[in-house]
Amino acid sequence: MTTAIDTNVVVALWDKDPTLNLAAQTALETAFNRGSLVVSAPVFAELIAAPGRTETFVSSFLEETGIAIDWDLGEAAWRSAGRAFQGYAERRRKQRDAGSRRILADFLIGAHAQTRGYRLLTLDERLYKLAFPTLTIETI
Repeated sequence: MTTAIDTNVVVALWDKDPTLNLAAQTALETAFNRGSLVVSAPVFAELIAAPGRTETFVSSFLEETGIAIDWDLGEAAWRSAGRAFQGYAERRRKQRDAGSRRILADFLIGAHAQTRGYRLLTLDERLYKLAFPTLTIETI
């Protein structure tokens, strides 16, 4: 089975904290041994936005590690992300949540994995379980 990778997993892999780095590396190796690895276009965009990360660096890293980039999300993913984002916004308003806000990219990442039938490797299990209850989620 293909595993879609959330941005936070790659960032954890690059983290200077050896515990977090090792956990991300182990999770990615396990996922790789079960099938192919992919990131969605929003993950690629988020990765190049990080300080010190260039488009060339991110592209090379993904190519060298055998992680494919899925550039085309398709209508189903956009619609799914929109519905999930709408549900999140409604829950946030009802709960008067003052916590950190989510952005549309988070929901595109989950919708991409769900509509393609992939499992999602993430550090943020709570968000994706609420937004995509049928999505298979793996965490570090």
